[in-house]
Amino acid sequence: MRVKITTFNFPIRGDDRGSLVAIEESLDIPFPLRRVYYIFNTGHDVRRGSHAHHTLRQVLVCVHGSCKILLDDGQERAEVVLDQASRGLLVDRMIWHEMYDFSEDCVLLALASDLYNEGDYIRNYDEFAALVSG
Repeated sequence: MRVKITTFNFPIRGDDRGSLVAIEESLDIPFPLRRVYYIFNTGHDVRRGSHAHHTLRQVLVCVHGSCKILLDDGQERAEVVLDQASRGLLVDRMIWHEMYDFSEDCVLLALASDLYNEGDYIRNYDEFAALVSG
């Protein structure tokens, strides 16, 4: 089994005044949009995330700079580089994910399927591994 990597290439619209990317729920991303947040001013040697979610789904977009995302389904791991403001990465439910190797100017946008709920987080990797192995 391989970690499923789903990316979205959002259309870039614009003219001589500049570029624009519009992301609409259920059209450009596969879920209703309930929460938006972004990460910035993160050091190059910092790791963020390091958890999975029971039900939450997210699309991550590096709107400025670059970073790497580790995806882990409990059997396989994959690394994805985000470095284009028009490319999104789906982080599905029950996928352990870590964000790292942030460029100094990185702004990482997260589009989430639900509101913040601490009870949805799985913060212990061993617990995650046990859940996905059945």
